Amino acid sequence: MGIMPSFRYELRCEGRVAGIDEAGRGPLAGPVVAAIAVIDRSVAKRRLLKLIDDSKKLALEDREAAYDAMVASGIVQFAVAEASVEEIDTINILQATFLAMRRALQALADQPETVLPDIVLIDGNQVPPRLGCRAETIVGGDAHSYSIAAASIFAKVTRDRHMARLAETFPGYGWETNRGYGSAQHLQALKQLGPTPHHRMSFAPLNRLL
Repeated sequence: MGIMPSFRYELRCEGRVAGIDEAGRGPLAGPVVAAIAVIDRSVAKRRLLKLIDDSKKLALEDREAAYDAMVASGIVQFAVAEASVEEIDTINILQATFLAMRRALQALADQPETVLPDIVLIDGNQVPPRLGCRAETIVGGDAHSYSIAAASIFAKVTRDRHMARLAETFPGYGWETNRGYGSAQHLQALKQLGPTPHHRMSFAPLNRLL
């Protein structure tokens, strides 16, 4: 069955706990998206929690179902933010990811009647500078923590939907299925059609191809 998320990391922390994760660090096109999620553990039902897992392990329809169920439940507060392709090319993908995470936390703070987290659990091994909140990193956190797993789903589904919309305007690259990653179809389209304004020109594959 493998590793399943739980609240064991959240229960080690004092106060209100949030999870942060990102989607889209590796693709050749599109923004990087970060999400923050806070689950009300006191009322979380097992039927909801069993839907939440590392977004990379879930099939598309299961991610969509988990996203919709969390939104409908009313017990998961979340916010999503992004860093643009222009920002990725200017400050590099790592710093752009940190920027998206800071924006996600700020977007949560801007919601009405929000109680800000006392600590955020972040997937990975680096805390974004100037985050403005106490943080703890967990390598592979989206497989261990419900809060991070929930954030991973919000980030992944949001970005996938965004890339599907872009695919309607820029057909041929296969973004509706490859989500901007360097699939064979995507690379072939780059050779035939060239880059779009949504391509990350600072990424090595684009430099080599073009």
